Amino acid sequence: MKAKHEQYIATAITRTGYVRIGTSYYKLVDRPNLDGSFESKLSLWSVECIKADYGRDFVSEIPKLHGFCLFPDHFGFQQVVGKFYNLYHPFEHEAKAGKCETCQEFVRHIFGDQYELGLDYLTLLLKNPLQKLPILCLVSRERSTGKTTFLNFLKSIFGRNMTVNTNEEFSSNFNDDWVSALIIAIDETFLERKQDSERIKNLSTALKYKSEAKGKDRNEVEFFGKFVLCSNNEDSFVFIEPGETRYWVRKIEPFAKENIRLLTELHSEIPAFLDFLLNRPLWSTNQSRMWFDVKQIQTPALKKLIKRNRSRVELELIEALQYVMDARDLSKLCFCTADALNWLATRGMRGIDSTQIKRVLQTEWGLKPSPNSNAYTRYTLLSDSSVFESQHRGRYYQIDQDQLDKLMI
Repeated sequence: MKAKHEQYIATAITRTGYVRIGTSYYKLVDRPNLDGSFESKLSLWSVECIKADYGRDFVSEIPKLHGFCLFPDHFGFQQVVGKFYNLYHPFEHEAKAGKCETCQEFVRHIFGDQYELGLDYLTLLLKNPLQKLPILCLVSRERSTGKTTFLNFLKSIFGRNMTVNTNEEFSSNFNDDWVSALIIAIDETFLERKQDSERIKNLSTALKYKSEAKGKDRNEVEFFGKFVLCSNNEDSFVFIEPGETRYWVRKIEPFAKENIRLLTELHSEIPAFLDFLLNRPLWSTNQSRMWFDVKQIQTPALKKLIKRNRSRVELELIEALQYVMDARDLSKLCFCTADALNWLATRGMRGIDSTQIKRVLQTEWGLKPSPNSNAYTRYTLLSDSSVFESQHRGRYYQIDQDQLDKLMI
């Protein structure tokens, strides 16, 4: 009964071309696009204009709703949910059996040896839009790789439920134009501020977020957006900390031969490609909050990005710790900042002070020194690369091999 009533209201909106949401009236307008298609959207309309155009009695026929909501669904879409207008856009395609070799080959080009995981990623976007997914990053400093074509391909599939932003648009405080999208893409990504990287990381697992528009109050909305970042900068387009599990970074190779009609061919195969995705069993199983197991989406490109984001002090300290632990066959190691300074100086890094060491240990790695001065075994690195062992007292830090392994990712 409820579903029938919701359908009745949706039909009435289509029939009258108007809807009152809260205390405001909206007209359903079809905005033309450059490609000749039309985009249906709500536009604020004054009740005085409606009365002038259709008469006072017409206003009473306009359906009335309490507010807006967000319910993503590609195959059971409802424009009206309860007494609320659904801001998610209807899916524009219908799956149809057919050939889709171009789409499959293109996805294989983008995901390479992770092809099946790439298909699962696309399938989950279609079937389960509420499922959290990793932040997909496509990087390459070379041209003609298909990164931007992949964004355009996704846009062809998901239409208005995907937005492509610039770095400036994402960094802006105003987010109402993208906060309700299923896919939030940033082309030519270069987020130099650490706070922007933190924002993406936190949003990728957030359930709710504050929508903010110019001149309007902030409004908390449900958030289900997935991020896709493309960049020509392979080394430092976003800040990723060691041990981070939310990024899936793929380096994309250039095409052997460029196809200027590729996007047109991909678009023509979308119905068949949808049929292929919807009828294939998922290759992976749900292993984490972002579906995939961390090890499944670890790539050399991710490791390179993490490594390039670190300071030389941090990189040298990691290598020194591993060297001492290997030399003495240790599973855990206690050390003070003075010990670390000795290791770095012996490895040729002079002019480093204890403040830099503490910043790495405490801020970057989250280690804390012992509350009191205690006895521990000190390991001193000599000029011939041998390790000298002695007993010492101090407020030492402790690290084990598992922690070090995570830092070396």
